[in-house]
Order: sequence, then structure tokens, then C-alpha cells
Amino acid sequence: MSRNLLKAYEDTEFLKRDECRPVRLQLELLKPEIIIHEHGIDSTIVLFGSARIPEPGKAREQLDDALSALEADPDSPEAKRAVQVARHRVELSCWYAVAREFAALVSGCCQIQGRCSYVIMTGGGGGIMEAGNRGAADVGAKSIGLNISLPYEQAANPYIPDDLVFYFHYFSIRKMHFLLRAKALCAFPGGFGTLDELFETLTLIQTGKIRPMPVVLFGREFWEDAIHWRKFAEYGLIDLRDLDIFHYCETAQEGWDYIQGFWRDREDTRQT
Repeated sequence: MSRNLLKAYEDTEFLKRDECRPVRLQLELLKPEIIIHEHGIDSTIVLFGSARIPEPGKAREQLDDALSALEADPDSPEAKRAVQVARHRVELSCWYAVAREFAALVSGCCQIQGRCSYVIMTGGGGGIMEAGNRGAADVGAKSIGLNISLPYEQAANPYIPDDLVFYFHYFSIRKMHFLLRAKALCAFPGGFGTLDELFETLTLIQTGKIRPMPVVLFGREFWEDAIHWRKFAEYGLIDLRDLDIFHYCETAQEGWDYIQGFWRDREDTRQT
């Protein structure tokens, strides 16, 4: 069929033109918004962390493989580094279990009697994000995955309901959806992607662009080792009170208790 016989919205080649970028941006904002609304989801908890942190069993398998490779080639720098990385991943794999437990705990409390609040929303990939969606699935609850198209193609993890997995081309619109209904951001150990979402949220809260919300960093030891937070204040680059925007937690229950307390305190303030 000649493309001239297609209606504009049927012509995908036309929609991919540079001139149609504003339309594509609008569609990426609108489609998830409509579907999430149709599911009756009124609030979310954004859960982020590395896609490279496997569940504990797989982490130990990876370490065994790395040790076997090193034994076969003991002088290889690559094999030595692979063992070092694999050991760190075994250490960090505990957070997969915590993320899964946290998601199950929250979802089991908040998706009952027709309610659909504090729904777990992840970046849709593997690792910690998989753990979040998996925890919700463990208790038969909904969760959301916001995937992004990348050169190496991030695949959606299998624990997201088919009608709540979304694919984005534009990081900017994906970022908007992470925070549109968010009641908390939970950041587990992660890399650039996790830091990107974390620092954007901290900046938006710091500058008053969004209302304050709980920002929970799971694993104080990791975060304080990776980022020397107080140096920002010591150099006068942020205020000391900006360090109160986030809160450390170590367990699933501790994180959920903090989030509930954060909002309960504000409800109490509004009533007085």
C-alpha cells in the first residue's frame, strides 16, 4: 500500500521523522498515564538498583565460574578481576533478597480490598529491579516496569504484568513517569542509572520542584563508601540540612516503617 493512502497516525515512518518528535513525546507521556489510571493505581514506590546484582544463588554460581576460570589461567589479569567482581556481587546479592522482601511487604499491605496504592515501580530490567517486581508477584500484586530502549536492549524481567510493562525511547518522559505518582524512592546499591534517578529526585526535592517524599538508601555501608555525602556540605556546596532529604535503612521492614511514618507525620501535621 502506498504510504500516501495511510492516515497520519497509521504511518509509522512519518511518525519517526524529526518533525514529529513533539508528537512522540506526547504519546510516551500519554500511553502509560492512561493505562496506569485504568488500573486504578493512585500511588507508587519507585525502586531502583543495579541490574547487575543477581539473586544470591546465581551470584555464588558466578563466583564459582570465575574461580574455575582463574584456576585454569592463574596469571590472567582479566580472570583475577572477574573473581574480585564476583566476590563483590556475592556480598551485594543480599540486597536482591531485601528488595524482593520489601516489595512483597509493601504490596501485600497496600493492594487489598480494591486499593491499589504504593504500587512498586521499577526500571523494568534485571537485578534489583527484577527483585522488586518479583516481590510484588510473590503476593499476587501488581507492579510496573518502565523499560528504556538501549543499544544493548534491556529486556523486561518476567515478573511484570504484561499490561503494566512500558517501553520508552526518551529518558526524560520515563523520568516524569517515575515521579508522577511516587510516594517514595528506594535506592539500592547501583551504578550510573541508579545514581541518575537518585540525584534527580534529591535535586527536585531540594529545589522545591516536587513535594518532599521519603528517599530511602538501602545499605549505609555501600552508600557512604561510594559517596562522601558530608563532603558536599563541608565544601559549602549544599546545606547540612540537605543531608536530611534521604534516610538510610538496612531491612525491608525498617524501610517500610520509615515510609509509613514519614507520611503519617505529615498527615498529623495537616490535621492540627
